[in-house]
Amino acid sequence: MKLVIVESPTKAKTIQRFLSDDFVVKSSYGHVRDLPKGKLGVDVENSFVPHYVVPLAKKKTVNELKKTMAKANFLILATDEDREGEAIAWHILQALKLEKGKKQKEKNVTVERIAFHEITKSAIQEALTRPREIDMDLVDAQQARRVLDRLVGYKLSPFLWHKVAKGLSAGRVQSVAVRLIVEREREIQNFNPQEYWSIEALLQKTKSSKLKAQNNNVNLKTEFTAQLIKKGDNPIDKLAINNEKDAQKILEDLEGAEYKVADIEKKETRKNPLPPYATSTLQQSAWQKLHFSAKMTMSIAQNLYENGHITYHRTDSLNLSEQSLSAAQKFITEKYGKNYWAGSFKRFKTKSKGAQEAHEAIRPTDPSVAPENLAKNLEKNQLKLYDLIWRRFIASQMAPAVFDSTAVDIKAKDYTFRANGSMMKFDGFLKVYHLKISENDLPNLEKNEILDLKELIPSQHFTQPPARYSEATLVKKLEELGIGRPSTYAPIISTIQERRYVEKNTEKKLAPTEMGFKVNDMLVEHFPKIVDFQFTAKMEEELDEIAEGKIKWVPVIKDFYGPFVENLDEKYKNVAKIKTEEAIDRICPECGGQLVIRQSRFGKFIACKNFPKCRFTESLSSSTGVICPKCLEGDIIERRTKKGKIFYSCSKYPKCEFALWQKPTGEKCPKCNSLLIETPKGKIKCSNKECK
Repeated sequence: MKLVIVESPTKAKTIQRFLSDDFVVKSSYGHVRDLPKGKLGVDVENSFVPHYVVPLAKKKTVNELKKTMAKANFLILATDEDREGEAIAWHILQALKLEKGKKQKEKNVTVERIAFHEITKSAIQEALTRPREIDMDLVDAQQARRVLDRLVGYKLSPFLWHKVAKGLSAGRVQSVAVRLIVEREREIQNFNPQEYWSIEALLQKTKSSKLKAQNNNVNLKTEFTAQLIKKGDNPIDKLAINNEKDAQKILEDLEGAEYKVADIEKKETRKNPLPPYATSTLQQSAWQKLHFSAKMTMSIAQNLYENGHITYHRTDSLNLSEQSLSAAQKFITEKYGKNYWAGSFKRFKTKSKGAQEAHEAIRPTDPSVAPENLAKNLEKNQLKLYDLIWRRFIASQMAPAVFDSTAVDIKAKDYTFRANGSMMKFDGFLKVYHLKISENDLPNLEKNEILDLKELIPSQHFTQPPARYSEATLVKKLEELGIGRPSTYAPIISTIQERRYVEKNTEKKLAPTEMGFKVNDMLVEHFPKIVDFQFTAKMEEELDEIAEGKIKWVPVIKDFYGPFVENLDEKYKNVAKIKTEEAIDRICPECGGQLVIRQSRFGKFIACKNFPKCRFTESLSSSTGVICPKCLEGDIIERRTKKGKIFYSCSKYPKCEFALWQKPTGEKCPKCNSLLIETPKGKIKCSNKECK
């Protein structure tokens, strides 16, 4: 018997379908070993040797794998081919060698490692013909990241507990992401808007030229707008007209002016398709087009991959296999016609730092399987994401879209106005991958043609502050800086929200919490290297070099840890505790002590000054102004769960246990008299689930 071990039960089921009966495919359910919880688990005095344990939750899985392995003469490790997958394969091997019985010791088991980009029959069968050894360079790179993150987390988090508030934690890459969001927020807070004006001319063909166009049976459009762009030879940039007085002066200068077509430039322009998706661009598009979070996108992509619909979804490469390119060509020419194919295979190079070029871009495993063919097999969100991936890949091999573009310059005294027109001539890849394209059809104009001015339109504007990061733009920024890798973007964004350093506002943009500001400022001031963009990017590059076998992992950790722990020891002595306590004019109802407002990672709350002797606490929550419909005594107030999730309950809790997940509006349902609530999408509905 041949035992194949993968990390996911869904992946195991898919692969089992492609193999004969002498293969048994089992799942490890992810990592089977990890650093222990509750202690460092790294021997800092002895070359940073990690002490791995089999977590309690994984003991049953490991025992089952051992039992199955006892019947096998072949062990095939088929985990994902990235660093995490390679490390899982190595850990499985280590775990299965532990506590071997006599029979197992005496048995000769052949161990093979196989890897593939997609879970299809052909890919699995080909991988079985090309087994290899476990790549210890990839394992070491994963170990280095794990040890590095453990050292930072377990050494720095207690410092934050001691100096800021209990329950806080720090992460090597997560703290850098928080810094980006905090710095952007301060840019917005310190932004001073600048006034500027623009001037637009609404122009029209003269009556005689309109009649001429009518007689020649050409474009009958007569009106169009043109933007003021120059005075003499001097361009008028965005902030050149900075107040109403300046704008009015230009309007006065233009009184009685003749508007004459000075120049017409016509050309054919092409818009090329975008490359297929890598992990970061998939997360960005899924957010922009489908409003999926990075975490949700990766979860759905994982399912699509494990069921054999798409290639591996954690990649920073844009490579495409010859087989996929040929399949795309065949599909495009048969479905849309030869003129829609690009004419040759289009290959793309990634700009991502440290990209694994041996990997492939994210694409459908079979390009001929259009989304509508899977409509019955996939859940709604799975189909949406597959549709996005399929369209992006097919479009990448299609012909460019072609536009007829026109630029017209109109002179009026010493001023120049410009009108731009663009009309689609051939849709090309836009037939499959839809982008917002604005077309503007200009009238048929001739050089030296005189135009009628209908109106001059001055408009006031103000410069806008930089936008807060969305999940998509944060991923883009992290990638630009070389921070994080395909497998880490989603966990980074999830972690900083779970730790309550960052939260999403009503526009789904990321904004720092009060605690996020405090923790960031503490780290920036006292541990600048930990949150330094260039230093973090350099660490990522060194992890890449470990993966490539260029350097060893222990010296990298040693070079980091020595100065880090020395600085930490000094800061424990010299940094004062941040004051997060504020006295209020109330006495503790349990012990008579002073009540104070304290702050934790979940926000502010009321507590007794005599803690831990007295453990009285009370939520410091904003009232919704709605009377509790159950006890008719308390107010409904906003509270948070231990994980930071908002809910609404009676202020008389635990005496009254009335609670809601959505915010009450204060209005009653006209049908059943229950409270009406507002959903996260802004819809109003009844809080009574049985009322429709």
